[in-house]
Amino acid sequence: MFLYETHLHCSPVSACGADKPEDLVRAYKARGYTGFILTDHFFNGNSGCPREWKWESKVAFFLSGYERAKKEGDKCGFDVFLGWEYAIHGSEFLTYGLDADFLLGNPHVDRYDITSYGTLVRENGGYIAQAHPYREAFWVANPFPVAPHLIDGVEVFNASQPPESNKKAFDFARLHNLPMQAGSDAHSVRLNFASGIKMKERAKDIHDIIAAIKKRKVELIC
Repeated sequence: MFLYETHLHCSPVSACGADKPEDLVRAYKARGYTGFILTDHFFNGNSGCPREWKWESKVAFFLSGYERAKKEGDKCGFDVFLGWEYAIHGSEFLTYGLDADFLLGNPHVDRYDITSYGTLVRENGGYIAQAHPYREAFWVANPFPVAPHLIDGVEVFNASQPPESNKKAFDFARLHNLPMQAGSDAHSVRLNFASGIKMKERAKDIHDIIAAIKKRKVELIC
């Protein structure tokens, strides 16, 4: 089986990240993972990027964490894929399958509502899953899932959330027959609660992971 983390953050791209991308690669490699999807906070979330920068500079800053992780991963045989965590009034959405061209070609995409954002992501071949849909925090305006037709999948296990929140997420996904995934939401190399998914075959690219999640061909690491 091949293990992949689906949700984690690095410093300095995510303001809440505690460790460098290179250190995260080495830590996950040591734990037996095959790779991860680096999902740093986007500009509308807890980003480490100055908000007043021009769009091209923001994109370059955002991609720097992925590029550093990818370089380290290539050196040690560890797969690194690009993703991000998009925020709307505190609700967050893991986004996979898009690249630098998408970001540069859609300036100020961080201002979209979930309907417009989800449509754009899908039109460009991307995948969107709601992260920790029942998370309660003072910055979360609506601690409930969005309408099921607006997302492709649900993070039904998030290692940073209480069991009752994960249970609600699982029940929501099952009720609406949505693909399920799990993730650590890791912010440092202290991987006491490492999570993610297991696949029978190694992913050649991010779209292999997306396809496996959609076809329910992953085992959740809970």
